[in-house]
Amino acid sequence: MTLARMEDRGDRAVVVNMNVTRRGALSPDLYAAIRDALALAQEERIRAVILTAEGGFFCAGGDLNVLIARRDLSEPERREKVDELHDLVRGIRACPVPVIAAVEGGAAGAGASLALACDLIVAAEGAKFTAAYVKAGLVPDAGLTASLARLLPRPLAMEMCLLARPVTAERMLELGAINGVVPEGAADQAAGELADALAKGPRKAQSVIRRLVSDAYEISEADQLDAERDGMAAAAGGSEAAEGIAAFLEKRAPRFGQ
Repeated sequence: MTLARMEDRGDRAVVVNMNVTRRGALSPDLYAAIRDALALAQEERIRAVILTAEGGFFCAGGDLNVLIARRDLSEPERREKVDELHDLVRGIRACPVPVIAAVEGGAAGAGASLALACDLIVAAEGAKFTAAYVKAGLVPDAGLTASLARLLPRPLAMEMCLLARPVTAERMLELGAINGVVPEGAADQAAGELADALAKGPRKAQSVIRRLVSDAYEISEADQLDAERDGMAAAAGGSEAAEGIAAFLEKRAPRFGQ
């Protein structure tokens, strides 16, 4: 049985988590589908990557049966297994186009890590984000603590990680940690609408913008100013800026990539 697939939809790559019986738990198929989507995103025609799932639940994180089996591995071998997941997060962070998460039901453990690693996040009403690791005597991975530190106040991040208390999509939206809450069953449509909007914009500029915003959390202000200077200088001499400025002056919609 295939537990995940990657769909090439012309201007976007869509990863569908199909591990319904385990509430979208991580699987080798999901890893492969995400890798395929990130590879496809290198093509100029791709404007967004969407992560979504069947069965009404985005991703429940690591399969505990798999983690039980890993107890017999050496610690270096367990590190290698975790790094396989971390490579996916690194790939999402380095993707040249925006990555969108469409969260139905909830995202728990590494599922929350994957969702919060994305650039844009829409969730269905009642969906919950949970750092469930501590309940199993484990600690967060896949960049979850980094994402929570960027997105949430420290006390709430601590509450999520230390007590495994879920945070609703509505609360995440209130805190500015996600982009929208939509009716149940409508997360895929909302993600698609975001991808449609991105497809109308300048791909090169969007790629630089997402890198600048992501790097701003990690580097000094002086280095960020230099990065913005370099990005602006390059963009100002490019075809996207020529079209965008001309469209503004001519009071028409820009035609990027045409």
